[in-house]
Amino acid sequence: MSRKLPPLSALRAFEAAARHGSFKHAAAELAVTPTAISHQIRAIEEFTGLAFFERRTRRVVLTDAGAQLYPVLRDGFDAFADAIEKLTRRRGRIQVTITATLAFTARWLVPRLHAFRTLHPQYDLHLLATDDVVDLDKAGVDVAIRYGAGGYTGFDVVPLFADRFAPVCNPLLDVHAPADLVQKPLIDLDWRRRDPSNPIWARWFAAAELSPPDDPPLLRFSDEGHAIQAAVAGQGVALVSLALVRDELAAGQLVQISPITIAGFRHHVLAKPGDRSAAVAAVVGWLQSEAALLS
Repeated sequence: MSRKLPPLSALRAFEAAARHGSFKHAAAELAVTPTAISHQIRAIEEFTGLAFFERRTRRVVLTDAGAQLYPVLRDGFDAFADAIEKLTRRRGRIQVTITATLAFTARWLVPRLHAFRTLHPQYDLHLLATDDVVDLDKAGVDVAIRYGAGGYTGFDVVPLFADRFAPVCNPLLDVHAPADLVQKPLIDLDWRRRDPSNPIWARWFAAAELSPPDDPPLLRFSDEGHAIQAAVAGQGVALVSLALVRDELAAGQLVQISPITIAGFRHHVLAKPGDRSAAVAAVVGWLQSEAALLS
């Protein structure tokens, strides 16, 4: 859309003169002569056919038209300056990109971001949530959180915490003992990789020395976060990571129906080998501190 406006330099001259009440002071701010300011003001007045200043001895006074125009331009230039300052400040800040699974990002990282901002306000975090294994170099990622048995060659690896899995459900589902599970829908998760060490219902029933239901009603999910949401909604009993439902258990939205747990894998923090930047070190240290609170 075409805008019919006077030259920007003339609008700047008007705003400065109106703010200072002086062509001389406006000229000093803009590093031009008072005559140049006068010419710029005259150009706007000719453009609009309106007078914006009354010229008095040693000062100028806004007319009614000038008083209407001035706050619009003042606020506009203030907004320009604020936006430029924010963009410039952001460009100078250091950003650390972390990748983790969808469930881990949403349920473990995001609730803890405030703690990082409090500890390290000078750094920005960018979260790349995906269940795919990301190439750190190609994706521009600084830190990856991987869940598995280890063996991550080519990275600096810091163990984070080992997962424990237990059945949880909405307290309104009226499950009081493991034996009650045979009467309730079980929420199952499709693990992306087939591994006998996966925390599945068959392993938990074996650990609890119970016979699994012959034909249990199942709800299946491909995402652990969705399975947890279904359990909170009272759709069934889910076998999930206790680390990922810590807040729901504390709030009473979920209850752990048995103290019997089975082991999952360990979460690891991976960084590019030899990356000793202060920002990455701050992120790794923060992750370790948060993980220590789980014990």
